[in-house]
Order: sequence, then C-alpha cells, then structure tokens
Amino acid sequence: MVVEAQMQQASIKMRKAVTATQEEFGHIRTGRASPHLLDRIEIDYYGTRTPLNQVAGISVPEARMMVISPYDKSALSAIEKAIQASDLGVNPSNDGSIIRLSFPPLTEERRKVLIKQVKERAEEGKVAVRNVRRHSKDEMERMKKEGEISEDDLKRSEKELQKLTDHFVEEIDKMFGHKERELLEV
Repeated sequence: MVVEAQMQQASIKMRKAVTATQEEFGHIRTGRASPHLLDRIEIDYYGTRTPLNQVAGISVPEARMMVISPYDKSALSAIEKAIQASDLGVNPSNDGSIIRLSFPPLTEERRKVLIKQVKERAEEGKVAVRNVRRHSKDEMERMKKEGEISEDDLKRSEKELQKLTDHFVEEIDKMFGHKERELLEV
C-alpha cells in the first residue's frame, strides 16, 4: 500500500540522519587518538585536493598517539601543513619519513566546549529526523486530500510515524550520552 511505502521511505531517511550524526560525533576528538579524526583532512597532492587517508597509512600505536606514513614521501610537507591548518589542535612532528601526532589530555575547559559541540550535533540530527517526519506527514495529508488514503489510514500512519520519529530521536540521545561519557572520561 502507498502508506507503507511512505513509512519505509521515512524510516530510511531517518536512519541516514542518525548515521550522519554518528559520523559527526566520530570527528569530535575525545581523549584518545582515532583515525576518524583525520577523515575530513584533505591535502594538496600534485594540484588536486585529496583525502589524507588516500595518500598515507594511518595507525594508532598508543591511546594518545597517531602515526601517519605517507605512501609518497614528497607529500610529507603537504600533510603536515594540512594538519596544522585543521581544527584538531595538535602539532605534527615530522621525522623525514613519518608524521607523529601526539594528543594531549583534554583540559576541563576543552571537554566542556567539546560536549557543547556534541550537543549541537545531536540537536541537528534530531531536527533532521523531525524534518523527515514533517515531510512524510505532509505527503500523507496530500494523499488523503487526493483520496488515495482514508482518514483512518492517515491517523494510524501519523501515530506510526511519531513512534518511528521517537525511536530515532531516542537513538540519537543514546549516542549523545555515550559520547558525553567518553568526553568526561579522564
């Protein structure tokens, strides 16, 4: 039926919003090093903007250290510049063949700033989920107006849509709680 297709489409879009929020959380630095922190960094590689993870191997030998091994040693200075220009807040150390990133422990003040950022990202994710609900609801109301579905179908699907929305908003809240605990961990 038409309503089920609309609900399935809403569910897929809400899942994408949750996944995008989770990816945003992955880019926010906690006390430990993670290769995901470098996902957004692009370098100028022979005149082309190239993601860092395509020109170098990234490993995490210790909890607060990351090692970047470029496949092409000529990209070393470009990688170093890109990291310095990023918002990571770490200074790369270059020994001529690899780059080491040493992550200092987070200060209390920095933790509060990061938690605020995480909260904003979580709220953006919830807004995205609610926007999907609104668009789906508008579409179902249009279907009712055109006689494709009955009033009862509309009411039933609106309740179902609200349950779906609540489920995904709760999922974002759980992810926020987990990330917040991770940031507060000393």
